[in-house]
Amino acid sequence: MERGAVKGRFAPTPSGRMHLGNLLCALLAWLSARAEGGRVVLRIEDLDAMRSPRSYADLLEDDLRWLGLFWDEGGSSGGPDGPYYQSERTALYQAALARLEEQGLVYPCFCSRAQLHAAQAPHLSDGRVLYPGTCRNLTAQEVAQRRQHRPPALRLRVPDETVSFVDRHLGPYSENLQRECGDFLIRRSDGVFAYQLAVVVDDAAMGVTQVVRGADLLSSTPRQLYLYRLLGLPAPTFAHIPLLTAPDGRRLSKRDGDLDLGAIRRRLPGPEPLLGLLGWLCGLLERPEPVRAQDLVPLFSWDKIPKGDLPLPAALWELLG
Repeated sequence: MERGAVKGRFAPTPSGRMHLGNLLCALLAWLSARAEGGRVVLRIEDLDAMRSPRSYADLLEDDLRWLGLFWDEGGSSGGPDGPYYQSERTALYQAALARLEEQGLVYPCFCSRAQLHAAQAPHLSDGRVLYPGTCRNLTAQEVAQRRQHRPPALRLRVPDETVSFVDRHLGPYSENLQRECGDFLIRRSDGVFAYQLAVVVDDAAMGVTQVVRGADLLSSTPRQLYLYRLLGLPAPTFAHIPLLTAPDGRRLSKRDGDLDLGAIRRRLPGPEPLLGLLGWLCGLLERPEPVRAQDLVPLFSWDKIPKGDLPLPAALWELLG
């Protein structure tokens, strides 16, 4: 495949069975790429391998095949840009880290999550703590002393700069890195690389040209665009989709077992009723009627997709659950 051709991806974390919200993201990412004649990559984001056993990744692939959301490369099928499991791509993240360190932008941080939440640091609207820069200017002696008590995480310095982009679905978005983001983690204290760095390295290495993901990740995009620039990598376009919620507005969660695909598959004779429901909720169908994934491709348009959260109707929630 030529670089520059349309290439989308679905990049789930296999920490449990896919729920209906994960499926909505997979479906819209697949439709967005297919509607432009593009290819689809399946990348398994198992950075924390202890919490993401391969058995869940295998179940995820089985669910996607059942739904008819076939991919062109990735997962256990492999392909030209593999490996497609993040747990096997550590050397690539280490090389990117080295490039950032050469620019003098990385420093060790000894703050624990509990300390940050207990401190008088500003909290952002999404509940994140704006890192107050506690470890930003430690001396070499202070770093050595603190290393004796705990291994550090690594943070990336950010400038007082506003990063702006136009989301394909939600429109213009801007964020000041220093005031609305703060120096952010690129490697945890246990040595596991952070999502922000890994996703940038992987999307660039795999030739991904469009990223479709949940609106809860919108605020991650300026940080990632900053990383693309620092690493000299081409950035994809971004489209952030509405979140599927329970009838009471609560976000769906793997932890709560909300409508996981295992339970849904036991109740339905095939995927068509489920795909029809999602197509209707997204504005692609006039009514929730059974449909195959491939039949939704010619109907797909970002103009049809709602921008706000999508609550499941109570009757359908009870039917599926």
